[in-house]
Amino acid sequence: MAARLMNAQAQVCKLGKHVADPMLRQFHASCYTASKVALSKFDSDVYMPYEKLSKRLEIVSSRLNRPLTLSEKVLYSHLDDPANQDIVRGTSYLRLRPDRVAMQDATAQMALLQFISSGLKKVAVPSTVHCDHLIEAQIGGPKDLARAKDLNREVYDFLASTCAKYGLGFWKPGSGIIHQIILENYAFPGLLMIGTDSHTPNGGGLGGLCIGVGGADAVDVMADIPWELKCPKVIGVNLTGKISGWTSPKDVILKVADILTVKGGTGAIIEYHGKGVDSISCTGMATICNMGAEIGATTSLFPFNQRMADYLKSTGRAGIASEAQKYHKKVLSADSNCEYDEVIEINLDTLEPHVNGPFTPDLGHPISKLGENSKKNGYPMDIKVGLIGSCTNSSYEDMGRCASIAKDAMSHGIKSKIPFNVTPGSEQIRATIERDGISEVFDKFGGTVLANACGPCIGQWDRKDVKKGDKNTIVTSYNRNFTGRNDANPATHCFVTSPEMVTALSIAGRLDFNPLTDELTGADGKKFKLKAPFGDELPARGFDPGQDTYTAPPSSGEKVSVAVDPKSMRLQLLEPFDKWNGQDLADMTVLIKVKGKCTTDHISAAGPWLKYRGHLDNISNNMFIGATNSENNEMNNIKNQRSGSWGNVPEVARDYKANNIKWVAVGDENYGEGSSREHAALEPRHLGGRAIIVKSFARIHETNLKKQGLLPLTFANAADYDKIQPTSKITLKNLKNLAPGKPVECEVKNGDKVDKIILNHTLNDLQIGWFKAGSALNRMKELAQ
Repeated sequence: MAARLMNAQAQVCKLGKHVADPMLRQFHASCYTASKVALSKFDSDVYMPYEKLSKRLEIVSSRLNRPLTLSEKVLYSHLDDPANQDIVRGTSYLRLRPDRVAMQDATAQMALLQFISSGLKKVAVPSTVHCDHLIEAQIGGPKDLARAKDLNREVYDFLASTCAKYGLGFWKPGSGIIHQIILENYAFPGLLMIGTDSHTPNGGGLGGLCIGVGGADAVDVMADIPWELKCPKVIGVNLTGKISGWTSPKDVILKVADILTVKGGTGAIIEYHGKGVDSISCTGMATICNMGAEIGATTSLFPFNQRMADYLKSTGRAGIASEAQKYHKKVLSADSNCEYDEVIEINLDTLEPHVNGPFTPDLGHPISKLGENSKKNGYPMDIKVGLIGSCTNSSYEDMGRCASIAKDAMSHGIKSKIPFNVTPGSEQIRATIERDGISEVFDKFGGTVLANACGPCIGQWDRKDVKKGDKNTIVTSYNRNFTGRNDANPATHCFVTSPEMVTALSIAGRLDFNPLTDELTGADGKKFKLKAPFGDELPARGFDPGQDTYTAPPSSGEKVSVAVDPKSMRLQLLEPFDKWNGQDLADMTVLIKVKGKCTTDHISAAGPWLKYRGHLDNISNNMFIGATNSENNEMNNIKNQRSGSWGNVPEVARDYKANNIKWVAVGDENYGEGSSREHAALEPRHLGGRAIIVKSFARIHETNLKKQGLLPLTFANAADYDKIQPTSKITLKNLKNLAPGKPVECEVKNGDKVDKIILNHTLNDLQIGWFKAGSALNRMKELAQ
């Protein structure tokens, strides 16, 4: 018996808790908790996993017998079965065991509704919900927060009670933005976390692999099911030189976006390395990783260094910093001579500040060229509003550097020429900048401090200064600037840049101002140049936590009730999708053939629609309303092929569903880029869609479609996009033999003419099972039974 126990303990330390032998499970806790350093102050009974990760990594390293990148070390050390998992970058599907799950309030509603419908009693891994998306910027922080609590009471009550019942931590409205809260409290070097928001990679600033997913993926992890991810390639970004002057961490990712474009990182992890890394603060590294979502990357990360250790200590996690140091070489840094699939070189000494946009985050303009390029392209030169903050750029360092510019301008008797809005990233940041006088500087500068929430970054902005349709320019320190993203005005030209550059441009009020070379005129009539920004990386007096905004779940949630009013307009319990009937999908109607860029914003708009994120039928009324119809170059106006009349997209889809007409949607390149919102997959499925056929997909959206039982298909020949007309009938043949790597035969009927084309897919056996069952959730229930 003793020998068996010793062998059991050795095996579980290598493979983790997910093994069949009950005796092995007994020893999971002793292995997992060997360090006795808590995962966070809110997870006092869960401990740092470095010993377990190290053991798993030893197994993988001995199998692969080659140097590993840092990304590979973190990823492969979380494999469910490291001894047998097939590992080929860009090809294999990895089955992984993430350390935790994080969800924001807009996406958490649907994720938790799915979890409730699974019938499980409690989440299997540490999980949290963060209320940051439903607070609209209107007047100022306190009043906007009070208004949001009143308007969204039903949703907040649902989230709070569900968290209490199923064992999740709940961060109340006003806590701050999910990614800043994660960085301050939960992220650590070597972490593998999934989050239901595309900017989850923010945690890479603390050396973790933090990956944006849809809610159905979160349900898998919370349900103790291995999470599946196609083994990413690894793009290395070698940083040399040192950041200084007006150049900021934001300029690194703006340059990378300019190089790789919005789809250049698809299927890859962006791994930063090189001597230049140490010149970037921890929160600066988080900024870079956060905006990696804009190039389609699976996630991004930096190697553990002293800047991360300093941040951990400053946020009350010295024990984690000490543990990370022990595993620095073995787990938390790349092996020498490791190989990347691609390498980008960036010299920080010569990197010029960038301003990217409008309408896409990868259209880069060095500041020295911004004025010239803007005039040439007819962009409105006068800036109407400057906005700093968001999950990307709201650190103490960001706020301090912007305040230094504002103080410099005010010392010459001038301040912001335009409305200047500030979004603190968290209650901790808000309280600290208020204590240290930074908020007062912004107030005197002409700024308005908004609530600790996403606000205008995601369209939660009750903007009054321009009418919809009026052509205008805004500059932000946000991450995303698709058409209509911030204010629902398609004529707003949004430029993304560093918070420092937003501040400088707000003082000048024009796009053709370059603070590196141009002068301003002070109140005394004298010319002057703004000084380069400066600010403390971390507060000298430590962080002020501010108000306590966290609610821990009770030890048992059995007595907690979660009620959803059947008459509610905000929440709706889910009904299972129908199973595949085993037949080919024949003579399907084309609902819409989309022309050009089609992000998840175009498929399922945010802004005012956020209030319906927990009610699938109601939010489906925004399906495809922002997509451009190729037939008439209009948005939300398509022809009903059954009746011959014209109508909005959801209305026509509902008519097809009512008449049992199956339909497909057709799209262009990088379809579904942007936000992780799974509603962009749920809505087409709910309204009768069966397949989405495009030239190429963005990663998260393709997975979301698979999870909901839709077929995500790509043209083997991109030119075949032109063969499908709005009046075409589409047949997908031989689906009984659907198999991994086997293309799908498709017939396109245009009147009497039939074109046979080939469509590719990336479905594996597990995902084909989701399609046949009608959804991943349906398949989960089948397996449970």
